[in-house]
Amino acid sequence: MNPTISSRPGYDQALVDRLWNFGNVLRDNGTSGLEYIEQLSSLIVLKRAHEQRQRPLNGQDVLGFDAWAQLTSTERDHLIPVYEQILDLLAARPGTLGLLFRRAQNRIPEPALLHRLIVDVVDHYQWSTGDIGAVFEALLVRVSADTKTGAGQYFTPRPLIEAIVQCVQPGIDDTVADPTCGTGGFLIKAFDYLVDHFPSGVTAAQRKRLDQSAFFGTELVDVTARLATTNLVLHGVTRANEAHPCITVGDALARPPVRRATLVLTNPPFGRRSTSEEPYREDFWTLTTSRQLNFLQHIHSLLETEGRAAVVVPDSVLFEGGPGELIRRRLLSACDVHTLLRLPTGIFYAGGLKASVLFFDKPDPQPDGSPSTTRLWVYDLRSPHTAAAIPMAPAGPDYGDFVSAYRPGRPRSERVETPRFRSFAVQELLARSGVNLDLQVAEPPLGPFTLEEPEADLHRMAQEITAELGAALAEFAALTEALRPYGVHANSPDGEAER
Repeated sequence: MNPTISSRPGYDQALVDRLWNFGNVLRDNGTSGLEYIEQLSSLIVLKRAHEQRQRPLNGQDVLGFDAWAQLTSTERDHLIPVYEQILDLLAARPGTLGLLFRRAQNRIPEPALLHRLIVDVVDHYQWSTGDIGAVFEALLVRVSADTKTGAGQYFTPRPLIEAIVQCVQPGIDDTVADPTCGTGGFLIKAFDYLVDHFPSGVTAAQRKRLDQSAFFGTELVDVTARLATTNLVLHGVTRANEAHPCITVGDALARPPVRRATLVLTNPPFGRRSTSEEPYREDFWTLTTSRQLNFLQHIHSLLETEGRAAVVVPDSVLFEGGPGELIRRRLLSACDVHTLLRLPTGIFYAGGLKASVLFFDKPDPQPDGSPSTTRLWVYDLRSPHTAAAIPMAPAGPDYGDFVSAYRPGRPRSERVETPRFRSFAVQELLARSGVNLDLQVAEPPLGPFTLEEPEADLHRMAQEITAELGAALAEFAALTEALRPYGVHANSPDGEAER
Protein backbone atom coordinates (compact mmCIF):
# COMPACT_ATOMS: atom_id res chain seq x y z
CA MET A 1 0.00 0.00 0.00
CA ASN A 2 1.28 3.47 -0.88
CA PRO A 3 1.90 5.91 1.98
CA THR A 4 -0.92 8.30 2.76
CA ILE A 5 0.27 11.73 1.73
CA SER A 6 -2.08 13.61 4.06
CA SER A 7 -4.12 12.48 7.04
CA ARG A 8 -5.19 15.95 8.10
CA PRO A 9 -8.89 16.76 8.39
CA GLY A 10 -10.83 18.38 5.58
CA TYR A 11 -12.00 21.96 5.57
CA ASP A 12 -15.31 23.79 5.25
CA GLN A 13 -15.82 23.81 1.48
CA ALA A 14 -18.97 25.93 1.77
CA LEU A 15 -16.98 28.63 3.58
CA VAL A 16 -14.23 28.52 0.95
CA ASP A 17 -16.80 28.84 -1.83
CA ARG A 18 -18.54 31.77 -0.16
CA LEU A 19 -15.29 33.62 0.44
CA TRP A 20 -14.12 32.99 -3.11
CA ASN A 21 -17.45 34.04 -4.63
CA PHE A 22 -17.27 37.38 -2.83
CA GLY A 23 -13.82 37.77 -4.36
CA ASN A 24 -15.49 37.47 -7.76
CA VAL A 25 -17.70 40.43 -6.86
CA LEU A 26 -14.61 42.47 -6.00
CA ARG A 27 -12.83 41.43 -9.20
CA ASP A 28 -15.76 42.86 -11.17
CA ASN A 29 -14.99 46.14 -9.41
CA GLY A 30 -11.25 46.16 -10.14
CA THR A 31 -9.78 44.32 -7.12
CA SER A 32 -7.63 41.36 -8.19
CA GLY A 33 -7.75 37.94 -6.57
CA LEU A 34 -4.41 38.46 -4.83
CA GLU A 35 -5.47 41.89 -3.54
CA TYR A 36 -8.67 40.33 -2.20
CA ILE A 37 -6.81 37.59 -0.33
CA GLU A 38 -4.49 40.28 1.02
CA GLN A 39 -7.47 42.23 2.44
CA LEU A 40 -9.12 39.08 3.70
CA SER A 41 -5.99 38.07 5.62
CA SER A 42 -5.91 41.41 7.47
CA LEU A 43 -9.61 41.23 8.35
CA ILE A 44 -9.35 37.64 9.54
CA VAL A 45 -6.54 38.60 11.94
CA LEU A 46 -8.67 41.45 13.30
CA LYS A 47 -11.77 39.27 13.72
CA ARG A 48 -9.72 36.48 15.30
CA ALA A 49 -8.24 38.96 17.81
CA HIS A 50 -11.79 40.11 18.64
CA GLU A 51 -12.84 36.50 19.32
CA GLN A 52 -9.83 35.92 21.57
CA ARG A 53 -10.62 39.12 23.46
CA GLN A 54 -14.27 38.08 23.98
CA ARG A 55 -13.59 34.57 25.28
CA PRO A 56 -15.30 34.06 28.68
CA LEU A 57 -12.33 32.04 29.92
CA ASN A 58 -8.68 32.89 29.31
CA GLY A 59 -9.52 35.90 27.20
CA GLN A 60 -6.53 37.55 25.54
CA ASP A 61 -6.09 41.13 24.33
CA VAL A 62 -3.86 40.55 21.30
CA LEU A 63 -4.05 44.05 19.79
CA GLY A 64 -4.47 46.24 22.87
CA PHE A 65 -7.83 47.48 21.54
CA ASP A 66 -10.87 45.97 19.82
CA ALA A 67 -10.29 46.89 16.18
CA TRP A 68 -13.09 44.65 14.97
CA ALA A 69 -15.66 46.36 17.19
CA GLN A 70 -14.54 49.68 15.73
CA LEU A 71 -15.02 48.42 12.17
CA THR A 72 -18.42 46.85 12.73
CA SER A 73 -19.75 49.91 14.56
CA THR A 74 -18.51 52.46 12.01
CA GLU A 75 -20.98 53.87 9.51
CA ARG A 76 -20.40 52.59 6.02
CA ASP A 77 -19.42 55.92 4.47
CA HIS A 78 -16.73 56.48 7.12
CA LEU A 79 -15.39 52.91 7.09
CA ILE A 80 -12.40 53.27 4.76
CA PRO A 81 -10.49 55.96 6.77
CA VAL A 82 -11.11 54.03 10.01
CA TYR A 83 -9.86 50.80 8.41
CA GLU A 84 -6.77 52.48 6.96
CA GLN A 85 -5.98 54.09 10.32
CA ILE A 86 -6.13 50.66 12.00
CA LEU A 87 -3.80 49.18 9.35
CA ASP A 88 -1.26 51.98 9.84
CA LEU A 89 -1.40 51.69 13.63
CA LEU A 90 -0.81 47.92 13.64
CA ALA A 91 1.93 48.10 10.99
CA ALA A 92 3.98 50.15 13.45
CA ARG A 93 3.81 47.44 16.12
CA PRO A 94 6.87 45.27 16.84
CA GLY A 95 7.10 41.51 16.42
CA THR A 96 4.74 39.26 14.49
CA LEU A 97 1.85 41.70 14.80
CA GLY A 98 3.77 44.37 12.90
CA LEU A 99 4.70 41.84 10.23
CA LEU A 100 1.06 40.81 9.80
CA PHE A 101 0.28 44.39 8.76
CA ARG A 102 3.62 45.42 7.25
CA ARG A 103 2.87 47.97 4.50
CA ALA A 104 -0.72 46.76 4.35
CA GLN A 105 -3.07 48.98 2.35
CA ASN A 106 -6.78 49.03 1.67
CA ARG A 107 -7.35 47.72 -1.86
CA ILE A 108 -11.18 47.95 -1.82
CA PRO A 109 -12.11 51.44 -3.06
CA GLU A 110 -15.90 51.19 -2.51
CA PRO A 111 -17.07 51.62 1.11
CA ALA A 112 -20.17 49.53 0.40
CA LEU A 113 -18.08 46.55 -0.74
CA LEU A 114 -15.71 46.84 2.23
CA HIS A 115 -18.72 46.99 4.55
CA ARG A 116 -20.23 43.87 2.96
CA LEU A 117 -16.94 41.99 3.30
CA ILE A 118 -16.64 42.91 6.98
CA VAL A 119 -20.25 42.57 8.13
CA ASP A 120 -21.80 40.03 5.74
CA VAL A 121 -18.81 37.72 5.20
CA VAL A 122 -15.97 37.75 7.76
CA ASP A 123 -18.13 38.60 10.79
CA HIS A 124 -20.37 35.57 10.18
CA TYR A 125 -17.66 33.02 11.00
CA GLN A 126 -15.52 32.03 13.95
CA TRP A 127 -11.85 32.27 13.03
CA SER A 128 -10.43 30.83 16.25
CA THR A 129 -12.01 27.38 15.95
CA GLY A 130 -11.96 24.50 13.49
CA ASP A 131 -9.51 24.03 10.67
CA ILE A 132 -9.51 27.67 9.55
CA GLY A 133 -5.89 27.33 8.42
CA ALA A 134 -7.01 24.80 5.79
CA VAL A 135 -9.69 27.24 4.60
CA PHE A 136 -7.05 29.93 4.09
CA GLU A 137 -4.79 27.42 2.30
CA ALA A 138 -7.65 26.49 -0.04
CA LEU A 139 -8.06 30.14 -0.97
CA LEU A 140 -4.33 30.43 -1.64
CA VAL A 141 -4.55 27.39 -3.92
CA ARG A 142 -7.28 29.06 -5.94
CA VAL A 143 -5.54 32.41 -6.27
CA SER A 144 -2.26 30.69 -7.23
CA ALA A 145 -4.04 29.13 -10.22
CA ASP A 146 -4.91 32.61 -11.55
CA THR A 147 -2.08 33.34 -13.98
CA LYS A 148 -3.00 37.03 -14.11
CA THR A 149 -2.01 37.60 -10.49
CA GLY A 150 1.42 35.97 -10.72
CA ALA A 151 0.74 34.50 -7.27
CA GLY A 152 1.63 30.99 -8.41
CA GLN A 153 5.32 31.80 -8.17
CA TYR A 154 4.94 31.97 -4.38
CA PHE A 155 2.99 28.72 -4.07
CA THR A 156 4.52 25.24 -4.15
CA PRO A 157 1.89 22.52 -4.73
CA ARG A 158 0.94 21.11 -1.33
CA PRO A 159 0.91 17.42 -2.39
CA LEU A 160 4.56 17.80 -3.42
CA ILE A 161 5.42 19.49 -0.10
CA GLU A 162 3.65 16.74 1.84
CA ALA A 163 5.59 14.03 -0.03
CA ILE A 164 8.89 15.82 0.66
CA VAL A 165 8.04 16.23 4.35
CA GLN A 166 7.10 12.56 4.64
CA CYS A 167 10.48 11.64 3.19
CA VAL A 168 12.63 13.84 5.46
CA GLN A 169 10.54 13.19 8.59
CA PRO A 170 10.94 16.36 10.70
CA GLY A 171 11.79 15.58 14.32
CA ILE A 172 10.76 17.29 17.51
CA ASP A 173 14.31 18.64 18.00
CA ASP A 174 14.71 19.90 14.43
CA THR A 175 15.06 23.57 13.56
CA VAL A 176 13.23 23.95 10.24
CA ALA A 177 14.02 26.79 7.83
CA ASP A 178 12.81 27.97 4.44
CA PRO A 179 14.95 30.81 3.04
CA THR A 180 12.35 31.55 0.31
CA CYS A 181 9.17 30.70 2.19
CA GLY A 182 6.49 32.08 -0.15
CA THR A 183 3.14 31.51 1.56
CA GLY A 184 4.73 29.26 4.20
CA GLY A 185 3.77 25.84 2.88
CA PHE A 186 6.94 23.98 3.84
CA LEU A 187 6.96 25.36 7.39
CA ILE A 188 3.28 24.57 7.89
CA LYS A 189 3.51 21.00 6.56
CA ALA A 190 6.57 20.34 8.72
CA PHE A 191 4.61 21.62 11.74
CA ASP A 192 1.61 19.47 10.78
CA TYR A 193 3.90 16.44 10.60
CA LEU A 194 5.08 17.08 14.16
CA VAL A 195 1.49 17.51 15.36
CA ASP A 196 0.53 14.19 13.77
CA HIS A 197 3.57 12.21 14.93
CA PHE A 198 4.31 13.74 18.34
CA PRO A 199 0.88 14.30 19.93
CA SER A 200 2.32 13.68 23.39
CA GLY A 201 5.62 13.13 25.15
CA VAL A 202 6.97 16.63 24.41
CA THR A 203 8.98 18.16 27.24
CA ALA A 204 8.34 21.69 28.48
CA ALA A 205 11.66 22.84 26.98
CA GLN A 206 10.82 21.27 23.63
CA ARG A 207 7.39 22.88 23.59
CA LYS A 208 8.88 26.30 24.35
CA ARG A 209 11.41 25.89 21.54
CA LEU A 210 8.66 24.81 19.11
CA ASP A 211 6.69 27.93 20.02
CA GLN A 212 9.57 30.38 19.73
CA SER A 213 12.42 29.22 17.51
CA ALA A 214 11.87 25.87 15.78
CA PHE A 215 10.55 27.38 12.52
CA PHE A 216 11.89 30.35 10.60
CA GLY A 217 11.93 31.65 7.05
CA THR A 218 12.75 34.56 4.77
CA GLU A 219 10.54 36.17 2.12
CA LEU A 220 11.48 38.99 -0.24
CA VAL A 221 8.01 40.39 -1.05
CA ASP A 222 5.99 42.22 1.63
CA VAL A 223 2.58 40.99 0.49
CA THR A 224 3.73 37.39 0.44
CA ALA A 225 5.40 37.73 3.86
CA ARG A 226 2.07 38.95 5.27
CA LEU A 227 0.18 36.06 3.70
CA ALA A 228 2.77 33.59 5.00
CA THR A 229 2.59 35.00 8.52
CA THR A 230 -1.23 34.91 8.50
CA ASN A 231 -1.01 31.31 7.28
CA LEU A 232 1.39 30.39 10.09
CA VAL A 233 -0.85 32.03 12.69
CA LEU A 234 -4.00 30.30 11.44
CA HIS A 235 -2.22 26.94 11.47
CA GLY A 236 -0.92 27.43 15.01
CA VAL A 237 2.77 27.55 14.06
CA THR A 238 3.11 30.95 15.74
CA ARG A 239 0.96 33.54 17.52
CA ALA A 240 -0.05 37.01 16.38
CA ASN A 241 1.47 38.60 19.50
CA GLU A 242 4.77 36.68 19.33
CA ALA A 243 7.71 39.02 20.02
CA HIS A 244 9.99 37.38 17.46
CA PRO A 245 8.43 36.78 14.00
CA CYS A 246 9.03 33.48 12.24
CA ILE A 247 9.43 35.31 8.93
CA THR A 248 12.11 37.83 8.04
CA VAL A 249 11.40 40.17 5.13
CA GLY A 250 14.40 40.60 2.87
CA ASP A 251 16.81 38.95 0.46
CA ALA A 252 18.17 35.73 1.95
CA LEU A 253 21.16 35.90 -0.40
CA ALA A 254 22.27 39.34 0.76
CA ARG A 255 24.45 38.06 3.61
CA PRO A 256 25.57 34.85 5.33
CA PRO A 257 22.96 33.30 7.65
CA VAL A 258 22.98 34.52 11.26
CA ARG A 259 21.31 31.33 12.49
CA ARG A 260 21.37 27.79 11.16
CA ALA A 261 18.92 24.95 10.73
CA THR A 262 18.99 21.19 10.99
CA LEU A 263 16.38 20.90 8.21
CA VAL A 264 15.98 23.17 5.17
CA LEU A 265 12.94 22.76 2.94
CA THR A 266 12.54 25.25 0.12
CA ASN A 267 11.58 26.10 -3.45
CA PRO A 268 13.89 29.01 -4.39
CA PRO A 269 12.97 31.48 -7.14
CA PHE A 270 14.33 30.65 -10.58
CA GLY A 271 16.16 33.09 -12.83
CA ARG A 272 19.13 35.42 -12.96
CA ARG A 273 20.10 38.81 -11.63
CA SER A 274 22.53 41.33 -13.01
CA THR A 275 26.10 41.19 -11.75
CA SER A 276 25.65 44.54 -9.96
CA GLU A 277 22.73 43.11 -7.96
CA GLU A 278 24.49 39.93 -6.93
CA PRO A 279 25.97 40.12 -3.41
CA TYR A 280 29.48 38.92 -2.72
CA ARG A 281 29.52 36.09 -0.21
CA GLU A 282 32.78 34.80 1.20
CA ASP A 283 31.01 31.62 2.26
CA PHE A 284 30.05 30.82 -1.36
CA TRP A 285 32.12 28.46 -3.48
CA THR A 286 31.90 30.72 -6.54
CA LEU A 287 30.17 33.80 -7.93
CA THR A 288 27.25 33.44 -10.32
CA THR A 289 24.23 35.45 -11.39
CA SER A 290 22.04 32.33 -11.22
CA ARG A 291 19.74 32.69 -8.23
CA GLN A 292 19.03 28.96 -8.01
CA LEU A 293 22.75 28.11 -7.94
CA ASN A 294 23.34 30.79 -5.32
CA PHE A 295 20.53 29.40 -3.19
CA LEU A 296 22.16 25.96 -3.29
CA GLN A 297 25.31 27.56 -1.87
CA HIS A 298 23.26 29.52 0.66
CA ILE A 299 21.48 26.37 1.82
CA HIS A 300 24.83 24.66 2.36
CA SER A 301 25.84 27.58 4.60
CA LEU A 302 22.44 27.58 6.33
CA LEU A 303 22.64 23.90 7.32
CA GLU A 304 24.09 22.75 10.60
CA THR A 305 26.56 19.89 10.38
CA GLU A 306 24.51 16.68 10.17
CA GLY A 307 21.62 18.75 8.85
CA ARG A 308 19.56 17.76 5.83
CA ALA A 309 17.78 19.54 3.00
CA ALA A 310 15.23 19.09 0.23
CA VAL A 311 15.32 21.75 -2.48
CA VAL A 312 13.20 22.25 -5.61
CA VAL A 313 15.46 23.29 -8.49
CA PRO A 314 14.95 23.91 -12.22
CA ASP A 315 16.60 21.26 -14.36
CA SER A 316 19.19 23.81 -15.54
CA VAL A 317 20.87 23.41 -12.12
CA LEU A 318 21.63 19.81 -13.10
CA PHE A 319 23.56 20.60 -16.28
CA GLU A 320 24.41 24.34 -16.48
CA GLY A 321 28.11 24.87 -17.22
CA GLY A 322 30.69 27.22 -15.74
CA PRO A 323 29.84 27.98 -12.09
CA GLY A 324 27.15 25.30 -12.24
CA GLU A 325 29.73 22.57 -12.82
CA LEU A 326 31.89 23.80 -9.94
CA ILE A 327 28.91 24.02 -7.56
CA ARG A 328 27.73 20.51 -8.42
CA ARG A 329 31.22 19.14 -7.89
CA ARG A 330 31.55 20.91 -4.53
CA LEU A 331 28.05 19.86 -3.45
CA LEU A 332 28.79 16.20 -4.20
CA SER A 333 31.98 16.51 -2.21
CA ALA A 334 30.74 18.52 0.80
CA CYS A 335 27.30 16.89 1.10
CA ASP A 336 25.72 13.51 0.72
CA VAL A 337 23.53 14.19 -2.32
CA HIS A 338 21.53 10.99 -2.09
CA THR A 339 18.21 11.46 -3.93
CA LEU A 340 16.92 13.29 -7.00
CA LEU A 341 13.21 13.38 -7.82
CA ARG A 342 12.55 14.41 -11.43
CA LEU A 343 9.16 16.14 -11.48
CA PRO A 344 6.74 16.08 -14.40
CA THR A 345 6.06 19.30 -16.24
CA GLY A 346 2.88 21.22 -15.59
CA ILE A 347 2.78 21.32 -11.78
CA PHE A 348 4.15 24.86 -11.37
CA TYR A 349 2.75 28.24 -12.42
CA ALA A 350 5.10 28.27 -15.44
CA GLY A 351 3.55 25.29 -17.20
CA GLY A 352 6.52 24.33 -19.36
CA LEU A 353 9.08 24.49 -16.57
CA LYS A 354 10.99 21.30 -15.83
CA ALA A 355 12.09 20.97 -12.24
CA SER A 356 13.45 18.39 -9.81
CA VAL A 357 13.90 17.98 -6.06
CA LEU A 358 17.39 17.47 -4.62
CA PHE A 359 17.69 15.74 -1.24
CA PHE A 360 21.04 16.00 0.53
CA ASP A 361 22.65 15.84 3.96
CA LYS A 362 25.61 17.82 5.33
CA PRO A 363 27.89 15.42 7.25
CA ASP A 364 31.30 16.12 8.71
CA PRO A 365 33.98 16.13 5.98
CA GLN A 366 35.48 12.74 5.17
CA PRO A 367 38.87 12.30 6.94
CA ASP A 368 40.52 11.12 3.71
CA GLY A 369 39.04 13.98 1.65
CA SER A 370 36.80 11.69 -0.41
CA PRO A 371 33.34 12.90 -1.49
CA SER A 372 30.57 12.75 1.10
CA THR A 373 28.24 11.51 -1.62
CA THR A 374 28.55 7.79 -2.32
CA ARG A 375 25.49 7.06 -4.45
CA LEU A 376 22.74 9.23 -5.97
CA TRP A 377 19.31 7.66 -6.37
CA VAL A 378 17.16 9.13 -9.17
CA TYR A 379 13.39 8.69 -9.29
CA ASP A 380 11.87 9.77 -12.60
CA LEU A 381 8.24 10.90 -12.45
CA ARG A 382 8.40 12.10 -16.05
CA SER A 383 9.79 8.94 -17.62
CA PRO A 384 7.95 7.10 -20.44
CA HIS A 385 7.05 4.40 -17.93
CA THR A 386 5.28 6.99 -15.77
CA ALA A 387 3.58 8.68 -18.69
CA ALA A 388 2.21 5.40 -19.98
CA ALA A 389 1.22 3.85 -16.68
CA ILE A 390 0.29 6.77 -14.41
CA PRO A 391 -1.33 9.70 -16.23
CA MET A 392 -1.34 12.89 -14.19
CA ALA A 393 -4.48 13.38 -12.14
CA PRO A 394 -6.25 16.78 -12.04
CA ALA A 395 -4.80 17.34 -8.55
CA GLY A 396 -1.27 16.59 -9.80
CA PRO A 397 0.94 13.51 -9.86
CA ASP A 398 0.74 10.73 -7.29
CA TYR A 399 3.85 10.83 -5.11
CA GLY A 400 2.99 7.72 -3.10
CA ASP A 401 5.22 5.39 -5.13
CA PHE A 402 8.15 7.77 -4.73
CA VAL A 403 7.69 7.99 -0.95
CA SER A 404 7.56 4.17 -0.80
CA ALA A 405 10.72 3.87 -2.88
CA TYR A 406 12.47 6.53 -0.75
CA ARG A 407 11.89 4.39 2.36
CA PRO A 408 11.73 7.20 4.91
CA GLY A 409 13.64 6.46 8.09
CA ARG A 410 15.21 3.32 6.64
CA PRO A 411 18.84 2.81 5.55
CA ARG A 412 19.32 3.69 1.90
CA SER A 413 21.02 0.33 1.46
CA GLU A 414 17.51 -1.16 1.61
CA ARG A 415 16.34 0.73 -1.48
CA VAL A 416 15.47 -1.34 -4.54
CA GLU A 417 15.98 -0.30 -8.16
CA THR A 418 12.93 -0.22 -10.43
CA PRO A 419 12.32 1.00 -14.00
CA ARG A 420 11.78 4.49 -12.50
CA PHE A 421 14.31 4.39 -9.67
CA ARG A 422 18.04 3.92 -10.31
CA SER A 423 21.24 4.67 -8.43
CA PHE A 424 24.50 6.11 -9.73
CA ALA A 425 27.88 5.87 -7.99
CA VAL A 426 29.56 9.19 -7.22
CA GLN A 427 32.62 8.21 -9.27
CA GLU A 428 30.35 7.87 -12.31
CA LEU A 429 28.78 11.27 -11.63
CA LEU A 430 32.12 13.07 -11.22
CA ALA A 431 33.41 11.48 -14.42
CA ARG A 432 30.50 12.78 -16.52
CA SER A 433 31.20 15.73 -18.78
CA GLY A 434 30.53 18.88 -16.73
CA VAL A 435 29.45 16.74 -13.75
CA ASN A 436 26.10 16.60 -15.53
CA LEU A 437 23.32 15.34 -13.26
CA ASP A 438 20.59 15.47 -15.90
CA LEU A 439 20.23 11.73 -15.49
CA GLN A 440 17.62 9.83 -17.42
CA VAL A 441 16.42 6.71 -15.64
CA ALA A 442 14.23 5.20 -18.35
CA GLU A 443 15.02 4.92 -22.02
CA PRO A 444 13.00 7.17 -24.35
CA PRO A 445 10.60 5.39 -26.74
CA LEU A 446 12.95 5.64 -29.73
CA GLY A 447 15.97 4.24 -27.93
CA PRO A 448 18.75 5.60 -25.74
CA PHE A 449 21.00 8.52 -26.47
CA THR A 450 23.86 10.18 -24.68
CA LEU A 451 24.43 13.82 -23.89
CA GLU A 452 27.15 13.91 -26.52
CA GLU A 453 24.61 13.37 -29.31
CA PRO A 454 22.99 16.33 -31.12
CA GLU A 455 19.47 15.39 -29.94
CA ALA A 456 20.56 15.68 -26.33
CA ASP A 457 22.21 19.03 -26.95
CA LEU A 458 18.96 20.34 -28.40
CA HIS A 459 17.07 18.91 -25.43
CA ARG A 460 19.43 20.65 -23.02
CA MET A 461 19.17 23.96 -24.90
CA ALA A 462 15.37 23.75 -24.86
CA GLN A 463 15.43 23.18 -21.11
CA GLU A 464 17.67 26.20 -20.58
CA ILE A 465 15.44 28.42 -22.71
CA THR A 466 12.31 27.22 -20.91
CA ALA A 467 13.89 27.89 -17.52
CA GLU A 468 14.98 31.38 -18.56
CA LEU A 469 11.54 32.29 -19.95
CA GLY A 470 9.84 31.00 -16.81
CA ALA A 471 12.22 33.01 -14.65
CA ALA A 472 11.67 36.15 -16.72
CA LEU A 473 7.89 35.85 -16.31
CA ALA A 474 8.30 35.35 -12.57
CA GLU A 475 10.56 38.39 -12.26
CA PHE A 476 8.13 40.53 -14.26
CA ALA A 477 5.22 39.45 -12.04
CA ALA A 478 7.22 40.18 -8.88
CA LEU A 479 8.32 43.58 -10.20
CA THR A 480 4.75 44.50 -11.12
CA GLU A 481 3.58 43.51 -7.63
CA ALA A 482 6.33 45.56 -6.01
CA LEU A 483 5.35 48.65 -8.05
CA ARG A 484 1.59 48.41 -7.50
CA PRO A 485 1.61 50.65 -4.38
CA TYR A 486 3.06 53.37 -6.62
CA GLY A 487 0.27 53.05 -9.21
CA VAL A 488 2.30 51.15 -11.81
CA HIS A 489 0.25 48.37 -13.37
CA ALA A 490 -1.19 47.17 -16.64
CA ASN A 491 -4.83 46.64 -17.49
CA SER A 492 -6.14 43.67 -19.39
CA PRO A 493 -8.82 44.14 -22.07
CA ASP A 494 -11.58 43.00 -19.69
CA GLY A 495 -10.51 45.52 -17.05
CA GLU A 496 -8.83 43.12 -14.61
CA ALA A 497 -5.40 44.01 -13.29
CA GLU A 498 -2.59 41.99 -14.83
CA ARG A 499 -0.06 40.89 -12.21
